[in-house]
Amino acid sequence: MPLALILILKSNIFLFLSAVLSINGYADVDSSKFTKGQKAYVITASSGLVLGHAGLYQLWYKDYPQSSFHFINDNQQWLQMDKYGHGFSAYTLSETGYATCKSLGFSEKRSLIYGGLLGLVFQTPIEVFDGFSKEWGASAGDLIANTAGWGLFFVQQKRWNQQIVRLKWSYAHSGFAHLRPNVLGNNWNERLLKDYNGQTYWLSTNLHSLFPKTKIPRYLNIALGFGAEGMIGGTSNLIMDKNTGLIQYDYRNIPRYRTYDVSLDLDLSKIKTQSKFLKGAFRYFNWIKIPFPSLQYSQPKGLRFTGIGY
Repeated sequence: MPLALILILKSNIFLFLSAVLSINGYADVDSSKFTKGQKAYVITASSGLVLGHAGLYQLWYKDYPQSSFHFINDNQQWLQMDKYGHGFSAYTLSETGYATCKSLGFSEKRSLIYGGLLGLVFQTPIEVFDGFSKEWGASAGDLIANTAGWGLFFVQQKRWNQQIVRLKWSYAHSGFAHLRPNVLGNNWNERLLKDYNGQTYWLSTNLHSLFPKTKIPRYLNIALGFGAEGMIGGTSNLIMDKNTGLIQYDYRNIPRYRTYDVSLDLDLSKIKTQSKFLKGAFRYFNWIKIPFPSLQYSQPKGLRFTGIGY
């Protein structure tokens, strides 16, 4: 069973990865050198990953038919907004895990292992679950997006010891979810995750890091946003019943299109403060795009100015 396999692998995932990297001279894995706080983090993170995936399997996959492991090609679905989501999640989990490890006094190398790998360690088993599910299947596109999101974090941290370009997220009510609430969300909390029409993913670049000799504020970013609208189904707004072939929803009158935004943003990690509370809050909320006016382009609407680029 895939659940048992994943639990066995993940029960010692951090120590396993550390040992592999240690063989190549990358990191020392002598756990006796950990502080109590660091040991507590490793145990809590490992246990949380195992319990989280076990719970996910029980809630989401257990009652669906299983099959042999297989792949599907879903790269055309949702105008690739789900792929942006995978990359964003891998980046954010890795960056947040790394920052948490640094705050606990881990070395740079250990922080990259015990925190910086969280994105891949968390998301890869989900693709395994999908691969063993008859109704779904593992997605090569999702795996590539996961790796790209993690890679964006890892390469920048190794090369420049900072995140010059951050992946960020924003959501605004789209008005489409009520047309198909079982897929796009029945309430606000569900829509945050399911309604791709309301989501925008941002590449937020720190201007002072690019131009360090200027007087640009250290916390000021410029952000390029990617979104999409008009999506009632994954690949089409004509949705057919899989069993009967009858039309369930026909919203072909609603155009599906991508949107592109340029806006300002703030890198909260660059704001200096002596408050431990604010430092922690800035660390864990820095994945949210700060509202600013935006210049947006889409094929049906052309170029337009929006008061809040969010």
